[in-house]
Amino acid sequence: MPSITTRHFFHTAGTLLAGLVLVACGKQEPQAPAASAPAPATRVVVVGTDAAYAPFESQNEKGEIVGFDIDVVKAVAQKAGIEVKFLNPPWEGIFNSLGQGDRDLLVSAITITAERQQTMDFSAPYFDAQQLIAVKKDSKIAKFTDLKKLKVGVQNGTTGDEVVTKLQGKENVNIKRFESTPLALKELEGGGVDAVVADNGVVVHYVNNNANSQFKTISDTSFASEQYGLAVKKGNAELLAILNKGLADVKADGTYQQIYTKYFGAAPAAATPAPAVSK
Repeated sequence: MPSITTRHFFHTAGTLLAGLVLVACGKQEPQAPAASAPAPATRVVVVGTDAAYAPFESQNEKGEIVGFDIDVVKAVAQKAGIEVKFLNPPWEGIFNSLGQGDRDLLVSAITITAERQQTMDFSAPYFDAQQLIAVKKDSKIAKFTDLKKLKVGVQNGTTGDEVVTKLQGKENVNIKRFESTPLALKELEGGGVDAVVADNGVVVHYVNNNANSQFKTISDTSFASEQYGLAVKKGNAELLAILNKGLADVKADGTYQQIYTKYFGAAPAAATPAPAVSK
């Protein structure tokens, strides 16, 4: 058998080694960059509001829903890291939409009442309100009880409706119920009713922006203090906690005060406890 010289051995071994290296290199593929984790989706909360209640909620000339309530909810959402989508259902049926799960949240100058608390949960109060009477400037009406035998306009299903119903009786034909407070005030302007009873913020806003209506307003000590709250479906503790935290934050950093001044011209008075009694 022919002997393998040292030179021949190393030459052969080197050739084999080079071949293995080339083969190994030929199998290498560039590594794909590691996939980054998708960003968590922002939670979208569907908000129902009856946008016919300026300055709390209404539609501008572009059809956009605007107002004090809207700005407050947007500020709360920004603090809470959630998105809000506003829908504009009519006032009648708005609570059913919440109970059925078609809406996650309602904001529509909704007064916190014991009756409503049985079927929905409310955030901490965000606005103090009271009923107010609107009449013509030449009216002799001076107090709430003067309305007992007169035609009174109210928005159907609101606190104004409730207090006038208690005064005149549930079946009294003198109670004229309207789809919105502005419609009731238009009826007063036309002489179809003798007075309108509604939330003070809405009445004052209408009177200030409709000088030709020739209205005056009357406050009455018999009207209980009321407070508005954000309404969620009964038992939705998670969303309620998010809203309450957001409300506390916007009040603490001055955002709420800025929004209030924008719509009402002055900083809000110190909140006073109100009985859990209803828009």
